[in-house]
Amino acid sequence: MKLCTLSTGDIAYKYYKSIVILFGRPRKVLSTSVYNGGYREDLTAVFNHDCNPGAGMAYELRAPTYEEHMRLVAQDVGLHADSVSGMATAASMDNVAIQSESYENLQVTALVTGGIEVNGGRVGDPAAYFQPIEKSTLQKPGTINIILMIDSDMPPGTLSRALVTCTEAKTAALQELMAGSNYSNGLATGSGTDQTMIIANPHSPLYLESAGKHSKLGELIGCVVKKAVKDALKQQSGLCPQKQHSVLRRIKRFGVVEETIWQSYRKDHAGAIIKAEFLEQLYVIDQDEQLVTYTSLYVHLLDQLIWKLLTSKEVIEAGNAILCLAAAKFGAECPVIQQPDLESCLSAWQKLLHNIMEIRTDMLDWS
Repeated sequence: MKLCTLSTGDIAYKYYKSIVILFGRPRKVLSTSVYNGGYREDLTAVFNHDCNPGAGMAYELRAPTYEEHMRLVAQDVGLHADSVSGMATAASMDNVAIQSESYENLQVTALVTGGIEVNGGRVGDPAAYFQPIEKSTLQKPGTINIILMIDSDMPPGTLSRALVTCTEAKTAALQELMAGSNYSNGLATGSGTDQTMIIANPHSPLYLESAGKHSKLGELIGCVVKKAVKDALKQQSGLCPQKQHSVLRRIKRFGVVEETIWQSYRKDHAGAIIKAEFLEQLYVIDQDEQLVTYTSLYVHLLDQLIWKLLTSKEVIEAGNAILCLAAAKFGAECPVIQQPDLESCLSAWQKLLHNIMEIRTDMLDWS
């Protein structure tokens, strides 16, 4: 199926769980892929492949190495394995997001697939491995995969700068969605397996030497990538501002989740209410407008405590003020932050939710 014709005249197709861009003429390509990646001027196509075998099934290589596996994928989709580069992902190609921006005779187009719910992380999070020898076993499918087509010629260094700008735009999109890391209490900056391809058109009459934020090219890259990343995440997993308007999703990265709140409540109220009824009431307050707002403010206080932008004293004073506002909204007992550390701040917020749930479940009993 033909997806679109790019301003360069190249055509993007979707078939066999892959998106393929066939080059009508030679292009300059900078790719993070280990399969014919790096800087290349001899490629005839690039592709993005959905390697997800199905729900509950493990991803397995079809060859001893990831590179050999990708060569087989290239052959499956009818490409010459030596002259193409490709990326793999567990995201569906049906959820691809395509965004374009133009200024005068410059056009930039991003094709993005992605998900962040399972593999999202923050740069600097604890790593899972250091195995320099067994390289073939380390490659995993990418989570946010970006193909960025720039209808302009440029030197290789500018192509590299475009990759940096593209990556900054992806991270900005995640920050604007408040997407949390699955490996720390930080905000996600990407996933551990993201891949990107930047493609320039050496036959364009335009020749640009800057792709940074001060240049129009950098602005267009930022706009299309942010839009496309957000669109792809919404299509893949429903991640969007409306989904993030949630007490539980805002505090999740700090370890305060349904189960911890339930266990805290059950400890003091054994047999008072079954878990299903408790969760039903919890999900009601989860969407409360004021409580979502207070949670968002409280969580950002915790971020600033971790980043050392506010002192412990300042965080405790502001945190206790927010706790009082939230407790008063529900008529619940207000907890107090006991110690000037992150653990005490989190304990106080979980206690607040505990106290609010006591009010909710008491009302349930009366009814």
